Order: sequence, then C-alpha cells, then structure tokens
Amino acid sequence: MEKPGKISPAKGKLGVLLPGMGAVSTTFMAGVELVRKGKAQPVGSLTQLGTIRLGKRTEARSPQIKKFVPLGELKDLVFGGWDIFKDNAYQAASKAGVLSLQDLQKVKPFLSKIAPMKAAFDREYVKKLDGSHVKKGKNKYDLALQIKEDIEKFRKAQRVSRLVTVWCGSTEVFIRPEEVHSTPEKFVEAMKANHPAIAPSMLYAWASVTSGVPFANGAPNLTVDIPAIQQLALEHEVAVCGKDFKTGQTLMKTILAPGFKARMLGLAGWYSTNILGNRDGEVLDDPGSFKTKEESKLGALEYILQPQLYPMLYGKIHHKVRINYYPPRGDNKEGWDNIDIFGWLGYPMQIKVDFLCRDSILAAPIVLDLVLFLDLAQRAGMRGIQEWLSFYFKSPMTAPNLYPEHDLFIQLMKLKNTLRWMMGEGLITHLGQEYYD
Repeated sequence: MEKPGKISPAKGKLGVLLPGMGAVSTTFMAGVELVRKGKAQPVGSLTQLGTIRLGKRTEARSPQIKKFVPLGELKDLVFGGWDIFKDNAYQAASKAGVLSLQDLQKVKPFLSKIAPMKAAFDREYVKKLDGSHVKKGKNKYDLALQIKEDIEKFRKAQRVSRLVTVWCGSTEVFIRPEEVHSTPEKFVEAMKANHPAIAPSMLYAWASVTSGVPFANGAPNLTVDIPAIQQLALEHEVAVCGKDFKTGQTLMKTILAPGFKARMLGLAGWYSTNILGNRDGEVLDDPGSFKTKEESKLGALEYILQPQLYPMLYGKIHHKVRINYYPPRGDNKEGWDNIDIFGWLGYPMQIKVDFLCRDSILAAPIVLDLVLFLDLAQRAGMRGIQEWLSFYFKSPMTAPNLYPEHDLFIQLMKLKNTLRWMMGEGLITHLGQEYYD
C-alpha cells in the first residue's frame, strides 16, 4: 500500500450507521452526546485521550493523537441505524440498563429522535431473538438493495459528507467460507438464490461497501471476512476491518499472554468462563451462535504463544472457553479465568483473574475509535483490510495467508506506527542505540 499523498480534510458531517441499536450502540451514542455536552469524559477512547510519541525521546514530542492526525470531531457525528425492534434509542438504552437513569435523562431529547430503520433479519441466523420491525423482500438481494436505499436516504436527509458503518448487531450462527463467498458475482447470485451461506450481516456489508461506505465488523460473524466483500472493498476504494470487539476476557488474555511469553513462562492450561445477562448473552445461549463466538475467543492464545516455535512451553495447552446466560447479571459481565503456568525447572504456579466488567462500557469507546479511524483511512485513500486496527478486535482480519497479530502491545505499536507513516513521521523502533554513541 502506498503512503497517502494527501489526506482529505474532515469537512462536514460524518454519518455513523449502526446495524443493531441495542446496548452497545445506545451506550456509544449516549456517551458521545454526554461528552459533547461536557457532562462526561471519553474514558477508554484512544482517539480522544491517547498521545503519540514522535521522534527521539529527547525531543519530548508527544501530541494528542486527535491533534496529530486530522480526525473528524465529535460535534460532527450524526447517528442512524437499523434494529428488529422499533424502540427509539432512548427506549432501547433504557431497556438495556447499561447507563443510569440520571445519565439517560441528560440526553433523552437527543436519543429519542434516533429511530431505527427496519432491519434485514432472519431467525435462522440468530435463533434466540425475534422482532417485528423487519424488512420484507422477494430475496436477500432485494433486502440488500433496500439497505443501500436506506443509506442514500440517510445521507441526503442528514446532509452528511461521509459515512461509516459499524456492525453492532448480534452474533450469528457459525458459517464456514463457501464458494458463494469467493467472488462478487457469485455473491450476488447467491443473494438472489437465498443461499443459506449468505447471512444478514453480509447484506449490510455488501450494501455499505458498494455504496462507498467503510465497514467495521464488531461481531465474530464472517460478514466482511470473505473474498467477495474484500474484492468489492478494493474496487470501490473502501476501508474495512474486523472482527469481534475485544472487550473483556479476551482483552485480558492479550495483555497477560504476551507477558508470559516474554518471560518464557510455560502454560499448561487456561480455563475461561463468562456469565452475562444482556441480549448478547441470550443470543450466545444458542449453540450455533456460541460456536461462532468460541472460534473467535479461542484463537488469540495460539497466535500469541506460537506453540510450533515453543513446544515445551506451549505445546500442550488445555484451553477451554465457556459462556453462560445469567439474566440477573445484565450487561455487567463477569469473566473468570484459571491460569496454570509453570516456571524454572517446571514448577507449577497459578493465576486467578475475576474481571467484573461492563461489556458495553468497554465496547462503546471502541466503536468511537473505529468510526474516526476508518473515516481517516477512507480520506487517506487506504482501501481494503485495515490490519492496523487489529488493536480493537478479538479475531483480526489480515491479508490472505498472513497470520494475525493478537499481542495487544504489538497491535498498539502497529497502530501508532501507521499514524506516523501516514503523516510522514519516522517510525519508532525502540532501538535507541544513538543515545549511547
């Protein structure tokens, strides 16, 4: 990929389209409005609070990221989306129970004006949910064309100059890549034939990409992680990324596992279990949807620890992941980990982690950063897979035959070096020998 010659300025409004206006989406929208009103701080957002070192340590240059690269501003964000329930964003946020009534009241007029468009939905792909606010069409291609029409109507009605779509909908049943995903032409024919390998999330991806709109996939579904959509992204010069927001338990794994590997500590087993009671937990109570999530959560350790290179330390790991739907917990997910490690001379040790997190509170700033960074990439002419945004995902997308980086610290270095590269600054290698010459 060539370095951007020029990054177009972030002029005008930036439209944010959200398939799935549940807990994550409404927490994100409410949070942005609270920050805009000066009622809260954007904790967890790299674009809003992060800094970036430039040049040598002796130069003391560490500007805020939002002042270093030409990001869109929060005041320019305009929101829309789709959902299978007709509740407006305030009603949906109230039912989700993530934010306090006190906080929601501060943004009630704003959220109440955001009503979802009818969703493309099929219970065959999300068996634990059902809603009446859904589109009807003669086939999946017709539904995808309706989504494209929604995008254009939103663009005109809101007078936005740019758009980004972020999938915040549910985890769909497990689907393996098939021949119908191989080319744009076969994908269109499969939509027209209502092929079972074409899931609803793919319709949003196809509609967005062919409308010139960048797309981020926040769930573990295939969605944009197929050759057909990736080829379309290149043809339409659109940035895409995914998949599956890295929030709770997997975030902790990608922090801890690099530490074990760095110190050459062995790992015998890692048992992970989760309890959560939100809509996500209800959806994952279905074995088909859980299979999709399980595949996403299991991959990180293998890629970080590289057992093929360190068979003695990591060649016989027992890695188990469990998710249990427990309604009383609501959105306040608990991730419990038992980690069996071993050290010098093979002597065993244990680590216990009990992360009582708030799933949507961790996801909301990820959505914000992805919106702003994808918009930046789009204005810089960076089309196709944006691997530099792996930092935000459990199962990062990469070029074919390229293994993904899961180590959080490598991911952050990749992200910041990409920003330096975009702006013509030197990359940071942390060599530092020149300080001792």
